[in-house]
Formats: sequence, C-alpha cells, structure tokens
Amino acid sequence: MNLLQVENVSKQFEGHCALENISFNIKKGSIVGLIGHNGAGKTTLIRIITQITAEDKGQITLNGAQLGKQHANMIGYLPEERGLYKKMNVLEQLIYLGRLRGLSKNESTTRASKWLERLEISKWENHILADLSKGMQQKVQFIAAILHEPDFLILDEPFSGFDPVNADLLTKEILELNKSGMTILFSTHQMESIEELCEHVVMINKSKCVFTGSVRDLKNQHSANLIEIEGIGSPPDLEFKSLEKSSSGYLATIEKSVNESNLKFVNRHFSDYEIKSFKEKSPSMREIFLKIVNAE
Repeated sequence: MNLLQVENVSKQFEGHCALENISFNIKKGSIVGLIGHNGAGKTTLIRIITQITAEDKGQITLNGAQLGKQHANMIGYLPEERGLYKKMNVLEQLIYLGRLRGLSKNESTTRASKWLERLEISKWENHILADLSKGMQQKVQFIAAILHEPDFLILDEPFSGFDPVNADLLTKEILELNKSGMTILFSTHQMESIEELCEHVVMINKSKCVFTGSVRDLKNQHSANLIEIEGIGSPPDLEFKSLEKSSSGYLATIEKSVNESNLKFVNRHFSDYEIKSFKEKSPSMREIFLKIVNAE
C-alpha cells in the first residue's frame, strides 16, 4: 500500500519552473532516495510535501487522504539547513519541540533523553546548542525530527557534518526506524548512501522526474555489459576497459556483447587462462547520476 502519492505536481516561481508534472509513489515501510543535482527541484518538492509551500497544480495524498493540516504530526522533517535555537539548552529545546508535536512534557523528556543517550551526546544535554560541534548539532536536529515518532520521515542531507563513525551510527538508527515501520524519504548527494540504504529511488533532473523505480532497475537500464575478471598470471591479449596488476596476476574489466552470457564469454576468451573469479560489473549510482545529468 502506498503511503505517499504525488500526482502531476508542478510549481513555478516568478516564471521559473521548479517542478513540472512530477509523479511517483512511496510504499509504506520503504526507504526511497530522492536524487538530483542542485537546482533540480528536490527542495521545492520537499517543501510542498511538508506544507511549507503549496503546489500550483497536481495533488498529493498521504495515507489515502489529500495532504492537509491533519497530516502535520504524521511527518518528521530533517532539513538540510539547521532550524534550531542556538542559544537554547539542548534538552529543553527538544522537550519544547516535542510538545509542539503533541507530546506531553513527560513523554518529550523521556524520549529526548533516550535519543540523546543512543546518539552518544547525553552529556551535552544541558549545554546550549551553540556549544556543540556541527555533527552534534545535526544529531540534535535528527532527534527533533523523530521525537514524535512520525509515520513518514523526510531526511535532507542527514549526514552533513558527520565523520565516518557517526555517519555509520546514524545509518544504523535510520535502518532501525525503518525496521520498526517508519517510511523514509532520503534526499542526498552521497550516492554511496543511496546504494546502502535505498531499494527505490526518485530522480529529478531539470524540474522533471526522469526515473522512479528500484535501484536494481535503474542499474539494469544503464548496464554497460561489463565483466570484472580476477585472473592469475598474465591476461590474454584483449581490449580491456581497465587492467590492473595484483599480487598474483591481474584485475581486468572488459565489455561483452549484449546477447552473450557471462559464462559463455569467459569460456570463449579465457579457456586457456587461469581465473579466480568473474562477475558482472554494475555501474555505480554516481556513474549513472553523472551520465543522466550530463546527457540532458
């Protein structure tokens, strides 16, 4: 069942088309990546879904009903730009924001304390936000977005300011929230995070939706029919896309014909050579993203 349905949504600002007939669905319990270059329209779309601004035409439904004020507490939003009070105590700020979302003071306090502990910043709860590092401030903003336990969570560049250790910590928490049933829309320029977290993606380019579907389908659409082969000794005299020496031989990438199976290709060209392994080499999300953006 779809949690969110976006149908033919368009938006213009002073003659500039920010979104043009955008349509896609997000299933309940999924993590969907929202990708596109700067200025593609991602932020405008998020602002429409969070009801910060309104679409010019089209329709959005959430949980089977037209998007409206009644959905405010169903949505959690972590914006790319920080929107917290820099001179306010961290714990008091989270309690205040939780109460704005309909929680009691006790509920807000309990949940905020739990999350500060889980994200390893509980010792800073009585400091003002300005005393915290950029990464710790991002953790506080993440807690503010999930404190009321929304059904639908929108994350815009959630790993901003994080070192690899804390990025991994947040990744695990995002996956746990999804495992508990939370639906997540995840916007980022970090393509490796899309591959790690998302099964489905929505790609926007120049205000238009150019792909919506599974990461696997997107990769299949842009497959270059490449095989990666790890061999022992010397390689055959072939035209490789790349060829690197290793301690025992080589690691090579080569293009095969579209209709030929990987096994048949390897048997035809490498039957007299010892190989350790071979596999189809799928393009990375970064490679696909650059290909689509640069082609437009």
